[in-house]
Amino acid sequence: MAATRDYYEILGIPRDADERTIKSAFRRLARELHPDVSDHPEAQERFREAAEAYEVLSKSETRELYDRYGREGLRTGGFRPTDFDFGNLGDLFSVFFGDELFGGLGGRPGRRSARGADILADVSIELSEAASGVTRTVQFPAVVECGTCRGTGAAPGTSSTACSRCGGTGRLQSVSSSFFGQVVRTQACPQCGGAGEVVETPCEDCSGTGRLTERRELDVEIPPGIHDGQRIRVSGEGHAGLLGGRSGDVYVLVEVRPDPRFVREGNDIVSAVDLTMTQAALGATVPVETLAGEQEFEFGPGTQPGEVRVLRGQGMPVLQGRGRGDHRVLVNVAIPAHLTDEQRGLLAEFARSEHERNYGSEGGLFERLRSAFR
Repeated sequence: MAATRDYYEILGIPRDADERTIKSAFRRLARELHPDVSDHPEAQERFREAAEAYEVLSKSETRELYDRYGREGLRTGGFRPTDFDFGNLGDLFSVFFGDELFGGLGGRPGRRSARGADILADVSIELSEAASGVTRTVQFPAVVECGTCRGTGAAPGTSSTACSRCGGTGRLQSVSSSFFGQVVRTQACPQCGGAGEVVETPCEDCSGTGRLTERRELDVEIPPGIHDGQRIRVSGEGHAGLLGGRSGDVYVLVEVRPDPRFVREGNDIVSAVDLTMTQAALGATVPVETLAGEQEFEFGPGTQPGEVRVLRGQGMPVLQGRGRGDHRVLVNVAIPAHLTDEQRGLLAEFARSEHERNYGSEGGLFERLRSAFR
């Protein structure tokens, strides 16, 4: 169940809480709500809710998105809550009272690497570019590894040192007596925050975080046949990971701008061609716009309004497949609205000589329209 309440409310912390306060609040809730400890019927769902809140607020990138845009900003930014197995309480406590919740279960104590967050970028293209495929350059801000300290957070020529309080384990243990005997409690070292290491001389460029934000450009190949609103995933080009962790991904949202000449129906293209009344009656060759450019198209005598001509294989390509859709050309017959006296007389003379057989046709207008948008 995804969290629906405010993440700060779930953890019971103020909106300006620092990293240590966030971790402390989550660890407290983890001990109360884990299904191995609590018999509350909703403990498991509340635990997952707290874990999702921690996952968002413990990372600067996702926390900034949430603070500015709420859950909608997280969704459009590509965030998906981690779904993990609970395992046993001992394995989870080794994570909760170490450093990273989502850095893996049962690992060694100390600083753990973490995967970088994903990025959502967007690009706008024409329908003709969606038909042929195109390469576009997208720009976005991204968190990258600090080149000065190479992601360690320590100033050049220095390094992190083992925490003197916990001896580099990231954990402190205390022993107390109870009715059942001695009870050993393990908690994160407050001096190093569970990392096991202390950066005594932080890098000046990144203030000890090991990462910086910069504007990046990425050439993205947009395949032929892509639809409006589809995303392209570019693996490993998102925010840099922590302590050598894998970078996140970039999801490029593609907007295909409407083309006033065409309507797209799946992989088919529908357009209209205007014929005058005399062209439709006598037949004519007129230019028709297609995705490949203008083509001459012949319409025979007696062409009816709503008639559909099909250009096989001249629609949109099938995305990541073979073949193309069709281009359906819908005929519109324009009726003159302004006539001279001479033209009116000629039409009146024609009306006196016309016969029912002059209007014989197969199929009604409605059926012809349905075939254009089937």
